[in-house]
Amino acid sequence: MPNSSNGDYSYNSSGTNSQGNHYCSRDYGNGSNSYHHSNQDGSYYYRNPNGSTYHSSSGGQSTYTSPNGNTYSKSK
Repeated sequence: MPNSSNGDYSYNSSGTNSQGNHYCSRDYGNGSNSYHHSNQDGSYYYRNPNGSTYHSSSGGQSTYTSPNGNTYSKSK
């Protein structure tokens, strides 16, 4: 269940792994979750509560996948 301190979500887990990369997992209390991680090389990944995802590589390539599965990519 979401906690009362932020009203929107509660943290499942978060922290920094042994490579120095940050991660965070959230529970929105309605069966939906989100996750993100960011790496020291500048790349990052998000999985949103609606099922969409977003990934950005350290080289500037980014990819968004919508909840219905359509994928959009962009290069620097």
